Amino acid sequence: MRLSLFRGVVSGLATGLIVIFTRHLPAQTQEQFTAARTELVEKIIVRHGIKNPRVIQAIRDTQRHEFVPLKLRSKSYFDMALPIGNRQTISSPFIVAFMTQALDARPTDRVLEIGTGSGYQAAVLSPLVSEVYSIEIVPTLGRRAAATLKRLKYDNVFTRIGDGFQGWPSRAPFDKIIVTCSPEKIPIPLTNQLREGGLMIVPVGERYQQTLYLLQKKQGKLESIALRPTLFVPMTGRAEKGRAIKPDPLNPHVVNGDFEQNVDENGFVGGWYYQRQTKWKTATDAPQGRSYVTFQNEDPGRHSHLLQGFAIDGRARGALELTTWVKHEEIESGQTPTEMPMAAISFYDDSRKELGMFWLGPFRGSDEWHQRTKRIQIPQRARHGILRIGLFGATGSISFDQVRITAIKR
Repeated sequence: MRLSLFRGVVSGLATGLIVIFTRHLPAQTQEQFTAARTELVEKIIVRHGIKNPRVIQAIRDTQRHEFVPLKLRSKSYFDMALPIGNRQTISSPFIVAFMTQALDARPTDRVLEIGTGSGYQAAVLSPLVSEVYSIEIVPTLGRRAAATLKRLKYDNVFTRIGDGFQGWPSRAPFDKIIVTCSPEKIPIPLTNQLREGGLMIVPVGERYQQTLYLLQKKQGKLESIALRPTLFVPMTGRAEKGRAIKPDPLNPHVVNGDFEQNVDENGFVGGWYYQRQTKWKTATDAPQGRSYVTFQNEDPGRHSHLLQGFAIDGRARGALELTTWVKHEEIESGQTPTEMPMAAISFYDDSRKELGMFWLGPFRGSDEWHQRTKRIQIPQRARHGILRIGLFGATGSISFDQVRITAIKR
């Protein structure tokens, strides 16, 4: 399973690209891994809305560090995606828990997973369902995941290498289907292999603008519910070849950077992902237009942020100019002095390895609306970027409006 790029500002930011701060020290012993996993469950998984006790227990029991490359194991229980090689990532634990809970996994279910990746999502599903059938298009990842799952005795998980677009027809129909990579449109073979009444969860959309949908098959057709904006790696193979809309790495821009789009029915801000403690406001004091976003937090260290991905080609673009309007009130650092509000950009290479994080800020104390700008150098190897705004563990209130990025030729 692989979710596109995030992580915590305090320690930089890794390929998964979710800016999420944690206090974990590098965990090397089994006792430290267990303690870190317990803290993850209590402070991230439960606190941010996972209520199903079976899912919570599965996250608590699944040893994520076993599915993370050795050099990154100290970050295993950060709520962040991590690179696993071959341009893929292991998804953040919260997203794994969220998708598993939405899928309503039951003991009798036969589940098809598209995108084995590291094998972590399959491992989480294993104790919750009867059988998991998982497909990986990258042979090296598929073989590695299969070996890990076998070594850890996940005997009800069956894997194979192939194009997930085609599904696994010889094992169909499936009660549930979970897709951990993003197609532009839902593959028809997957719809055909879902049993009547079954559920499918899948992120659908453009490369950096996706929505996670929960779908149910009724009378042969899929009825959908939009769950939340999200950011996954693309579904490769046939799905990627047929993609109609592709990002422009020479002219990146911020989607809904003026926040004039109305929030969706679930309260999510359009164009932005992984919303935590965010309020969309319409007010006469907006510096541009009529709307802006505000982040508020009273609990030091708790997440409060938005983020957005974009394509960038560091070979042709030498700098990004980051500009925003900002106001803040009674800002204090979080659990560490580095937990402060900012607008930050992280760059990643073609393999989704982090190349560095740069920020505008941090912002302290109180101040009225004012405009801030910073020119950020782009590493030549950069192919992806993540923009994040928020409090990042600090307490107080901060608002942003007219967030823009402009690429400058090298």
